[in-house]
Amino acid sequence: MRSFSKPAIDVPAQLELLKLRGLIIHDEARAERFLQSVSFFRLSPYMRPFQQSEDINHHFRDGSQFRQLTRLYDFDRRLRLLTMDAVERVEIASRCVISNHMGPVHGSHWYTDPLLFHPAFDHQRLLTTLSIKQNKAMREYMRECERIDRSHASDTRKNLLKRLRSKESYARHYPTTYTHPALMPGWAMLEELTLGDLSHLYKGLARDADKKAIARRLLLPAPLMQSWLHTLTTVRNICAHHSRMWNRELGVRPELPRKANFLWPGHLLQPGSHSRMFSALCILNHLMRQVSPRTRWGHSLHLLISEFPEVSIKAMGFPQDWYLDPFWQASER
Repeated sequence: MRSFSKPAIDVPAQLELLKLRGLIIHDEARAERFLQSVSFFRLSPYMRPFQQSEDINHHFRDGSQFRQLTRLYDFDRRLRLLTMDAVERVEIASRCVISNHMGPVHGSHWYTDPLLFHPAFDHQRLLTTLSIKQNKAMREYMRECERIDRSHASDTRKNLLKRLRSKESYARHYPTTYTHPALMPGWAMLEELTLGDLSHLYKGLARDADKKAIARRLLLPAPLMQSWLHTLTTVRNICAHHSRMWNRELGVRPELPRKANFLWPGHLLQPGSHSRMFSALCILNHLMRQVSPRTRWGHSLHLLISEFPEVSIKAMGFPQDWYLDPFWQASER
């Protein structure tokens, strides 16, 4: 361990440091504008493929250009946006399929029944989380009502404003409308959960019959849905925090089918660790086809990769000629 001694330097000094390390910068004004919007630190991971390996001084390989870094950064940014679009739709659909099964089978407030969950699932935490959300929403609503009461509006206008404010979220509407049960119904509860919470809830369901029925709605066996929700939580967090997707190894490796009874890429049926982003993108492509049968998401991914031919897709686990696999070609039909 040693003391940190690196000085903080401004953008012109950052450019000089890059040039000192051997990076070619043709348009310094443009490079400066880029570093004013995207920090040197954020750009650093995109420099590594162009730097000499095992060089502690981070010198660039001969011929490396600043534009190569920004192109790789732009590809990764657009890949995140495309991925987040799919994750959003899959997350919303996952809430829906859980609700559409559990509600009709077990009742409107099914999630309040601890017997529907595995003993290891922290059921009380779920109820506490929902209670806190409702209480917070009510406190905010009451503060707004107090402000409305202090206004010079007529009583009729004040009552109208209060009714409108109470309907701005279901977490407000439910406790201002109903006294029992204390918590909102299951279909509303699911909309309050994060994808991570949703993943834990599905994993925590006690009955295999429930898990299987829910997963079938997405043309999956239950173990895959459980694993894939966990993996997509990690992918969603990477995208939400604007972190690097390119050349990244998944910390949570998804369970993959050994034999698929649905359309699935042949590459992922072969032995291998499959810990790169290709497997997560395949998961999203499969799920997108279930939630939006006319989707062109896979085609959009292909167009993005084609626009950046210099970017190594092998670093993301893509096989050569990946798009010729029937799994991806189905997106063209």
